[in-house]
Amino acid sequence: MPGFVGAVQIMNIGSSGVFHIGDVFQVTPIASVKTFAGAGSFNTGESLAVQNYQSATNTLDNDGLDQGNFFNV
Repeated sequence: MPGFVGAVQIMNIGSSGVFHIGDVFQVTPIASVKTFAGAGSFNTGESLAVQNYQSATNTLDNDGLDQGNFFNV
């Protein structure tokens, strides 16, 4: 249903944000991220007892190209 929009002031839009005024069928923001974390980094819960005596996270990425988010519509 069409409508009238008054004055709009945009202060900031994030890197994966979408700003749309008007009729729309589907809005699909697309983002990708690479996360490196060591052993026991994403543990959640109560009374955790994690023992990592010697841990190292390999962040070396020689290929220069990762799987993209092409065709993710």
